[in-house]
Amino acid sequence: MVAVFSVKALPEFTSWLDRLEDASIRGIVVARIKRLERGLLGDAESVGDGVSELRIHIGAGWRVYFTKRGGQLVVLLAGGSKRTQKSDIRRAKALAALLD
Repeated sequence: MVAVFSVKALPEFTSWLDRLEDASIRGIVVARIKRLERGLLGDAESVGDGVSELRIHIGAGWRVYFTKRGGQLVVLLAGGSKRTQKSDIRRAKALAALLD
């Protein structure tokens, strides 16, 4: 299938992903991003200020924060768990604001 979105990750997102200790969770997150590239957002919700979260309902309740730029570019901003959601959203919004 042809990619619908071009997905780019900020260094902050890549760093978070690399720090995930559980390789199976890392694999699930990467698979979710691959589905995003094909336009399959799944369980995604706006958190405001142009930032949305992909919700992954496994283990700690993982989140991937992203913003769209134009019609085809998705920028991965940050990641986290349900436990750190409030601070992760603040950080993702701040990173998105720097893109403008």
